[in-house]
Amino acid sequence: MKRIIIATNNQGKLKEIKQILNEYELLTLKEVNCDIEVEENQNTFEGNSLKKAKEISKAIKLPCIADDSGLCIDAFNGWPGVYTARFLGEDATPQQRNNAILEKMKHLNGNDRKARVKCVVTYYDEEKVLVGKGEITGRIAEESKGDNGFGFDPIFELDTGKTMAELTKEEKNQISHRKIALENLKKQLTNS
Repeated sequence: MKRIIIATNNQGKLKEIKQILNEYELLTLKEVNCDIEVEENQNTFEGNSLKKAKEISKAIKLPCIADDSGLCIDAFNGWPGVYTARFLGEDATPQQRNNAILEKMKHLNGNDRKARVKCVVTYYDEEKVLVGKGEITGRIAEESKGDNGFGFDPIFELDTGKTMAELTKEEKNQISHRKIALENLKKQLTNS
């Protein structure tokens, strides 16, 4: 069974990834005693994802999968985008970020609340780079709703009127941006 490092300590992401890439032996950063903090300083999801996968793979000498994802709000030209996790600073909580977005959008209605969630997952080893991409569209809810999920899930509303945080894990994993990106990557890994 092929061993691959997953470049995250986020338990929510890890569960999603392990469910989809279940035919591989997936190791966390903690399991390989890796405490490298890769600075996400690229201006694209692809750039951050590749940088993380490459730096960790080279340090640990194993293939690595890294992702970068974010919330892109149409009315703000894709903001916060690659800065989703840090637009309020490194120490802000997801709830603080979500509240800041809701506050910034409180005067916007209808189509002005359109948004998308993007994910790029990169596999890196010394021989190849494979990239999977996923995106789902929706809108920013008027208020935070739901207790499932993490990050911006409570404010990202689907066409059904439910936020990602109101879905069960199973429902979310069927449609998530990360699932789409991972399925895309899985096909490439299988064929390579």
